[in-house]
Amino acid sequence: MMRLVRAAAAAFVLLNLLPLERAQGQVPAPTAAAPASFDHGDHAWMLVSCALVLFMTAPGLAMFYGGLVRKKNVLGVLMQCLFLEGLMTVLWAVYGYSLAFGGGGPYIGDGEYLFMRGVQPYLENGAVVYPMEGAIPKMTHMLFQGMFFIITPALICGAFAERMKFSTMVVFSVAWGTLVYCPLCHWVWDGGLLAYDLVNFKPADHAVAGALDFAGGTVVHISSGITALVAALVIGKRLNFGHEPMPPHNLTYTVLGAAMLWFGWFGFNAGSALNASGLAASAFAATHFAAAAGALSWPTMEWIQRGKPTVLGCASGAVAGLVCITPAAGFVQPMSAIIMGLLAGVVCYFACTTVKNKFKYDDSLDAFGVHGVGGTLGALLTGVFATNQVIGSPGSQGLVEGGNLLVAQAIATGISIAFAAVVSFIILKILDAVMGLRVGQKDEVQGLDYSQHGEEGYIYI
Repeated sequence: MMRLVRAAAAAFVLLNLLPLERAQGQVPAPTAAAPASFDHGDHAWMLVSCALVLFMTAPGLAMFYGGLVRKKNVLGVLMQCLFLEGLMTVLWAVYGYSLAFGGGGPYIGDGEYLFMRGVQPYLENGAVVYPMEGAIPKMTHMLFQGMFFIITPALICGAFAERMKFSTMVVFSVAWGTLVYCPLCHWVWDGGLLAYDLVNFKPADHAVAGALDFAGGTVVHISSGITALVAALVIGKRLNFGHEPMPPHNLTYTVLGAAMLWFGWFGFNAGSALNASGLAASAFAATHFAAAAGALSWPTMEWIQRGKPTVLGCASGAVAGLVCITPAAGFVQPMSAIIMGLLAGVVCYFACTTVKNKFKYDDSLDAFGVHGVGGTLGALLTGVFATNQVIGSPGSQGLVEGGNLLVAQAIATGISIAFAAVVSFIILKILDAVMGLRVGQKDEVQGLDYSQHGEEGYIYI
C-alpha cells in the first residue's frame, strides 16, 4: 500500500512539473493572463451559478429525498448526498474533467487536464496566467461542470433508497461517473458523438447525431433516470414492498427541498449559457415557467383522478417541469416552456403512478419516473419547440418551425438510453458478485441510519 501511495505522489509531482504539451505537439498558449482580460460580469454570474448548482445537491436534493424515506433511513439519504459532494469533487479534479472536456476525439477526453494541469493558474514571465474558457477562467468552467458531476449520481440514489449498502454505493458512483457520465458528457458537450456545433451551425465533426442539450437532458437526467430503473430492477424490491405502507416520513422536508431545487435550478440552466447574457435571461425565464406549469399540472391530475391535489404532487410536478425544460432551456421561448412544463407534470404523474403500479418495480423515490421519463420527454420536445429566435442557429429549429431536429433528438436520446442502461447493468452485476448490492434483511429492517452509520436521525428522550 505504501508503495502505491508513493507511486501516486510521484506521478502527481511529475505531471505538475512537466511542460504542458501533448504527444501530438505543443498545446496552444492559454488566453490572456491579466485579471482585466476576462469579463467580470460573466465571471461573477458563473461563480454564483456554481454555488446554486451545489446547493441543489445539499441541502436541496438531500431534503427532497430525505423527507420521502422512512425515518429510520433519513440520515442514510443525507449522507449519500453529502458524501457524494466530496467524492465526486475529488474525482473530477483528478481525472473527471479531463475525460469529459479534454478533447481527444469522439469517444472520451484525453489526459490534458489530469490533476488540474492546464486548468489551475501558473506563472509566465513573472505574471500569473489564468487559462481561459471563452470569457471566463477555465477553472470556473471546471467548477461549474463539476457540480453537475456531483448531483447526477446523487439522483440515482433515489431508486435504491433504503436498501443499498453504503460501501457499494460509493464504488458504484465512482465506476458510474467514470464509465457513463464522463463519456456521455464528452459526447454531448465536448465535440463527441452527440454534439452539435452551434458556432458553425452543424453537427460536430465526429457526431452521429448532432442533438441539442442545453443543460443536461441526456447527460444528467436521462443517464441518471435510466440507470435508476436498471438499479431498481437489479437490486430488487424493499422488504414487504407492496404489502405494507411505506409513506414519506416528513413531507415538510420534501417541500422545502423542492423549493431549494427550484431556486438552485436557475444556476443549473441559466448558468449553462456560460455568461450573463440575454441567452441566460431566456433560459432563466424558460426554467421558471416550466417549473410553474409542472407545479400546476401534476396536482391537477390528482385532483381529477383522486379528488384531492396533494402537496407532494405539487412539489413533484415542479421538479418534473424543471427536468423537462433542462435540455431545451436555451433553445425555446418562455411560452413553449409552459407547454413543456404542463406536459411534464401529466406524463411524469402517470409514469409514477399507472406505469409503476402496472409493472410493480420499486423505484423508491421515483428517480426514473421523474428524471428518466421527464428527461426523455424534454429531449424530444426540444426537437419540437426549439427556435433559432433564441440562440440564432439555423440548426436549432424544431418541428413547429419546420425543422428536422426531432430526428437527431430521438437518435441521441436512444443512444443515451442504451449506453446508460447497458453499462450500468454491467457495473451493478459485477458489484453484486464482488461485494453485494444490498444490506442484509436484519439491517434493512433496522434501517440504514443505524446499520450503515451507527447513528439515528431522531432521538426522542
